[in-house]
Amino acid sequence: MYENLQSLTTAEQAEYLTEYLVEWNSVNASDGEVSIARELYRILHTFPYFQQFPERVWVEPVHGDPHGRQNVFAFIKGPSSSAQTILYHSHIDTVGIEDYGNIKYQACSPKELLPYFKSYTNDPEVQADAQSGDWMFGRGSVDMKSGIAVHIVNLLYFSEHPEELEGNILLLLNPDEESEHCGLIGALPVLRDLKRSHNLQYLLAINNDFIAPLYEGDTTKYIYTGTAGKLLPAFFVFGREVHVGDTLAGVDPNFVAAKLTEGIHNNYDLTEHIPGELILPPTCLYQRDTKESYTVQTASGSRLYFNYFLYETTAEQVTEQMLQSARQAAEESEQYFASQYDRYIEVTGMPPKNISWEIDVKTYENYRLELEQKGLDTQAAIQKRLAETAGMDLRLRSFELVHALRELDPDKTPQIIFFYAPPFLPHNYLTEGNSRHREMKASLSSILQENSASTGEIFEMRNFFPYLSDGSFLSIQESDAELQPLLKNLPEGDTLYPVPVEAIKQLNISSINMGVYGKDGHKWTERVYKPYSFHILPSLIRDTTVRILREFASVKK
Repeated sequence: MYENLQSLTTAEQAEYLTEYLVEWNSVNASDGEVSIARELYRILHTFPYFQQFPERVWVEPVHGDPHGRQNVFAFIKGPSSSAQTILYHSHIDTVGIEDYGNIKYQACSPKELLPYFKSYTNDPEVQADAQSGDWMFGRGSVDMKSGIAVHIVNLLYFSEHPEELEGNILLLLNPDEESEHCGLIGALPVLRDLKRSHNLQYLLAINNDFIAPLYEGDTTKYIYTGTAGKLLPAFFVFGREVHVGDTLAGVDPNFVAAKLTEGIHNNYDLTEHIPGELILPPTCLYQRDTKESYTVQTASGSRLYFNYFLYETTAEQVTEQMLQSARQAAEESEQYFASQYDRYIEVTGMPPKNISWEIDVKTYENYRLELEQKGLDTQAAIQKRLAETAGMDLRLRSFELVHALRELDPDKTPQIIFFYAPPFLPHNYLTEGNSRHREMKASLSSILQENSASTGEIFEMRNFFPYLSDGSFLSIQESDAELQPLLKNLPEGDTLYPVPVEAIKQLNISSINMGVYGKDGHKWTERVYKPYSFHILPSLIRDTTVRILREFASVKK
């Protein structure tokens, strides 16, 4: 590969590598995600620097990964004795290609997609972009094969100009960003071991996941000094099932679940308000009952979970919000069921029965403790269900563990059990309350001003990358006490989804995003804008690397 790159300009190198990597299908959890890691290792190993220092580029298996995926590492050591190190990281997986429909076999071919979109009249904007020659199409073109290419091109540059570094660069190319983040999580022990064995001080992590226009006509290039976190609050609603001929005597869990969705989904009253930031509300990602086939019995249970972005709030605060929402849904449902039963009695003249529509709201932790206080063996039931559900989706497995507790419960009263399902992503951002963070933001602001003057680009610095990012796992800002409501209500979290809190805290790497620019990530019209991504961004990241290492070379963490 080096022979193909050495005579090209930086922009040409980035474009060449991007097209080459897009053509390498690496859909999440596929064989391609495994093979591209080996190919990236091979590409890096062709560089003269790594021919001289072959031990400075290597792959590490992701521990316990059923697909056999690997992280790719490469290390450039500067000539000084500084331990300060900049971490470059990008993810190597993509989402699937099914959305390309009958042209999905061209999904990874920029050369074949370009003429297709040039003649695509159903979307004038897409067609105009294709005809301009400034955009590269294809799955992963913007999310994020172009990001990988930019980091590799800069690594090549610094391997040939190490004298510009007052510190070191460590490259991490990891799998599984689009799913469970097992690549970055699996890299944490390696980063920690490198820190110890080489006495490294991780100064800053630079991700280059894609940025996009935030509104029509927006050309601002957003630089993010952190990333939003994510929780998956989940509810298992247990009702009182009845025959449809006696429906007014039951407690329909689907109705209660609908009330939960009504109160939480896209509710900006539950959403943080941070001036200048793109803040997104909680969103229902899953809602269905437990019936497996048609019967004339109402459902006994209903399951739902929500995507909940974290910005400045904590898991502790979200837990209280969600419990309050559950209590409100329970109260409104109780009132509705009672009022409709009263109407039934009024219309039919039937004698009333003594019926309770009370719905208890409990956390997973409290429910389990309550059952144990009754002398029930919750651990045995949970371990049995874990064995029975091996290989199942992690979220459904979590519901099954709650269901195992319900089966132990002798009372079987209507309940809403609140818990958290995987994944959990911490929020990670440069805060104004931290003097070192303030200095870092001031340096970044100066760098952006200088690059704006030289390129004509308009940059804007914001705190929170608006999409999910591997950078979440490089630092954690909650206290142990603030994390407890999450960790205690993540069913068998140490088994299903171990949150490496201590490893993250030991590393504590500030993470920013200077991304490639494009449109329609995760859509079949995905495309990267070449003039910015290949001509301007590599230099911006390079300038940031040199300046941050120089200004913070003597700073100790």
